[in-house]
Amino acid sequence: MSLDDDLGHGDIEAALATRRELGARYDAELVDGFAERIERAVDRRVADQVAVAQRRTSGTEGSRIRQFVLGLISVGVGVPITIVPTVATDNGLPAVVIGWLGIVGVNAAHAWQSRSS
Repeated sequence: MSLDDDLGHGDIEAALATRRELGARYDAELVDGFAERIERAVDRRVADQVAVAQRRTSGTEGSRIRQFVLGLISVGVGVPITIVPTVATDNGLPAVVIGWLGIVGVNAAHAWQSRSS
């Protein structure tokens, strides 16, 4: 952003001073020039806001995909974590509970981290 494109109180005062010096016959040119500067400033601000919105959207979409894949992997890992202690021991329930709590913890931590970024 250059200083020429930056609109401020000084720009308005300069346009009014120019109008006083040149008279009413140059009003259309002064207004057109000032309107162009305003349009450029608005276009630049809109483009900046659109870019920020696109970055947020793309980050959110990637996070959703990662969360979905992590969920699928968790279910795939959870099946052997459930079967092995159940078949290998008489009382495998504590091992199954601990294994699934670990899976839930990993998924919860990933979901929390994805929301905060």
